Formats: sequence, structure tokens, C-alpha cells
Amino acid sequence: MELAKAIVLAACALGAGIAVLAGVGPAIGQGYAAGKAVEAVGRQPEAQGQIRSTLIVGAALAETTGIYAFITALLLIFVAPGIFLGLLG
Repeated sequence: MELAKAIVLAACALGAGIAVLAGVGPAIGQGYAAGKAVEAVGRQPEAQGQIRSTLIVGAALAETTGIYAFITALLLIFVAPGIFLGLLG
């Protein structure tokens, strides 16, 4: 029974670590988008308002992936072990 509990805890910790790695993608994407927005403003300063608003909407959409990964990691760390260990008895 102790081995089963250790496996559950290890699997939850491993899953949380993998979920946190999913936050790397949005960070890279947002940095790339911000760089391209700066380039666009440099080329067309008069379109700064439109470029900024498009960048903010794009960043908000990209950030949802990171937020979902963070919530998944928190659930795997704090909620899932209690549920699975409760099922084990």
C-alpha cells in the first residue's frame, strides 16, 4: 500500500512538472510577437495604436495556454493526490 501511495505522489509530481513545461511555449511566442510589434511600429509609427491593440489581444490569447498549464500543475500537486490516495484507502 505504501508503494502505491508513493507511485501516486510521484506521478502527480511528474505530471505537474510536465504541465509547467507547457508554459515555455507561450513565453517564447509572446516574446517573438512583441519583437515583431516593435519592428512594425518602427516601420509604420502612424499605425502604433492598431499594432498595440492587436499585440495585446494576441498576447492574451497566448497567455491562456500558460494559465491552463499552471492551473493543471496546481491541481496535480494539491488536489489529485488527495483524490487518488482516498481511492486507495
